[in-house]
Amino acid sequence: MALAGYRSAMTYIMQAAQDQYFEFSKQFLKSLHFMMTGHDMTKYPGQWRPGAVYIVNNQTGETVYEPPPVEAINNLVNELVISLDENKEAPVLVRAAMAHLNLTMIHPFKDGNGRLARALQTLVLARDGMLSPVFSSIEEWLGRNTQEYYQVLAETGQGVWSPERDALPWVRFCLKAHYQQAATLIRRHEEYGALYEGISKIIVREKLPERAWLPLFDAALGLRVINSRYRKDAEISEYVASRDLRRLCELNLLEPRGERRGRVYSAANELQKLRGSIRIKKVVENPYKLTERRPKPPQIPLGGEDEPLLPGF
Repeated sequence: MALAGYRSAMTYIMQAAQDQYFEFSKQFLKSLHFMMTGHDMTKYPGQWRPGAVYIVNNQTGETVYEPPPVEAINNLVNELVISLDENKEAPVLVRAAMAHLNLTMIHPFKDGNGRLARALQTLVLARDGMLSPVFSSIEEWLGRNTQEYYQVLAETGQGVWSPERDALPWVRFCLKAHYQQAATLIRRHEEYGALYEGISKIIVREKLPERAWLPLFDAALGLRVINSRYRKDAEISEYVASRDLRRLCELNLLEPRGERRGRVYSAANELQKLRGSIRIKKVVENPYKLTERRPKPPQIPLGGEDEPLLPGF
């Protein structure tokens, strides 16, 4: 239910981002929170938390962060909402990162603050025209780097509500996340293209129907292949789907497991080797290390004493 609620909220965000009359508001954030947590009324969905909360490290039992008191929540969220409409001079990736950070640190709800903060970051990006979820969200990247995510939040927050603290480590973290997520998607696109090409050669070699690439592609990626999914995707009958899958097993392209309606298919040796051969094994680099290796341009005096908006950024 939590997953379904989050998916609905994110779908609504992508719709709202395209509304020319859209306005950020406290009630909008509360409504998103209700969509995410409404399956459990003990979490006060759509309402500010009723009392103090403490963020605890489950492994050590140590309190790692204490949000601002309940009395301050409404005014702080109001300031956040105003800032989302006003600070348009900063780059959108920075504005989105700061929206995420501020909502997380205010921690206005009893539960679901992290989900809502990540959704808000996506909304800020989508409002600027970055509508594709695969680029407007770093959710997948954060799932692979969860510990680093918590570490940078702890470094920035330093245990207690401290809005005067430097947010630069957090902004740099988010920019790295966006860079590496985009690089991962580009690499995945290249791998999938090579995989499809290899499967197409197998289909020609074995004189298979073109639709056979569907189960072969899924199996090569390690996904479960089942008759009902295949016939739905290929828009064919159960009989034709069964015949195709049986033929792929006879050719040692798929391996069946189970009986009758419970049967599933996985990649056999040739598909596994094909998948392994097209993998790009190069690690996605840290963009800051790439920058450090570039030759530094000559320093040109600006004729003034202006400081950069974010020193060291």
